[in-house]
Amino acid sequence: MKANLDQRHAETTYGHSGDDLTPPMPWSAYALRKQWNQIKDQIAPWWAENSKEAYSSGLANLAAALQNWADARTGKRRGRTVGFPRFKGRRAGLSCRFTTGAFGLTDGDRRHVKLPRIGTVRTHESTRKLARHLERGTARIRSATVSHRAGRWFVSF
Repeated sequence: MKANLDQRHAETTYGHSGDDLTPPMPWSAYALRKQWNQIKDQIAPWWAENSKEAYSSGLANLAAALQNWADARTGKRRGRTVGFPRFKGRRAGLSCRFTTGAFGLTDGDRRHVKLPRIGTVRTHESTRKLARHLERGTARIRSATVSHRAGRWFVSF
């Protein structure tokens, strides 16, 4: 994405415009996911060892960051100016959002939750209140976010 934007900027400084420029890359989450699916086998042969949700949530976050950056540049976004997204590395704010697959509370046990590709994980707190809301129909689990902060793993529904 950055290389494409830099190439287009360089071409405009040479006097090119319109159809002479390198075609822009779309940065919607759908377009980024489509491009990832085309190149994942060449650049990351180990991709199948992880959950697909890790890649999808990362691409969705990238698409939101790029849109915020573009809106800030054109004046559509209120607040402070947002810079171009930077790579944060593996150690900064690890998180993954699961939206598909089998996740939620385990049957009959209020101290464990199910997560895709990870399996059953014990919780620190009881999930009794959440289970009661689910049984009554006053709540629905639509996604699960697993995050790592201060040396501990957390899951939020």
